Amino acid sequence: MATHERQPHQIQVHTTTHHRPVYGGDSSLRHQQGPSKGKILAVMALLPVGGVLLGLAGLTLVGTLIGLALATPVFIIFSPVIVPAALIIGLAVTGILTSGTFGLTGLTSLSFLVNRLRQTMGSVPEQIDYAKQRIEDLAVYAGQKTEEVGQTIQSKAHEIGPDDQTQAQSKSGRKGGKS
Repeated sequence: MATHERQPHQIQVHTTTHHRPVYGGDSSLRHQQGPSKGKILAVMALLPVGGVLLGLAGLTLVGTLIGLALATPVFIIFSPVIVPAALIIGLAVTGILTSGTFGLTGLTSLSFLVNRLRQTMGSVPEQIDYAKQRIEDLAVYAGQKTEEVGQTIQSKAHEIGPDDQTQAQSKSGRKGGKS
């Protein structure tokens, strides 16, 4: 009977080898037949850990349900006192946390303002010096342009000469006399 049970197993292995392509002979088939030793050891090591954790989860669930079953009547009896007390404690904690948040925000804002004023006061003399330098540069530039324009006008006046100047005045005088 033992040989009969092994025979179908051998036939099944034999038929599956025909469906798979064989690479590298018989040794590649041995590696593909089952999980590696490392995987087997990992499962054997993690199986007890998983079982223990599952058992602890069950105990915790049972303990929680028993505690809830025992505490429910107490909560129902004392609910007129517990609910307002919980609301008052919740509002008090919210108020304290809000007050602390506002205070921290205010201190942060003041600290930022003081640091900004320190930076501004330190850079004001530098900004004034920069503005003075820009005004001086602008004055020098305006003086140079004025001198250039004056030289251009003077050179045009020399080009026209005194004869053309008197003719220009006499023409303007005639226009004034005819009016």
